[in-house]
Amino acid sequence: MISKKKLNMRRIRQIRVRKHVKGLSERPRLAVFRSNSHIYVQVIDDVTGQTLASVSTLTPDVRDGMKGLKKKEQAKKIGMKIAEICKAKNIELVTFDRAGYLYHGRVAALAEGAREGGLNF
Repeated sequence: MISKKKLNMRRIRQIRVRKHVKGLSERPRLAVFRSNSHIYVQVIDDVTGQTLASVSTLTPDVRDGMKGLKKKEQAKKIGMKIAEICKAKNIELVTFDRAGYLYHGRVAALAEGAREGGLNF
């Protein structure tokens, strides 16, 4: 269970980052959410308010390949999958939004996987 103070501090960091990180049509925002057991990523155009692509460890076509992998390995695969989906939609430039999480562990592994998949940020 996450304490309220820890959650509030992450929300404060998230708001501070979001002041500077905006997803535009030509450079959408790659937003990450990390729970204790899963990782979720969305590509968002903040101008129109639309989610252009999303994938998580619970997505049906990805879920089967996640069995037996460690969480960092799962995050890297999710990063590569979102890069593949973005490439299909002609999205190559994104802005990385870590949502108040430290750029460490699963968040860094996801970013590394997305870069390997061909996204630039």
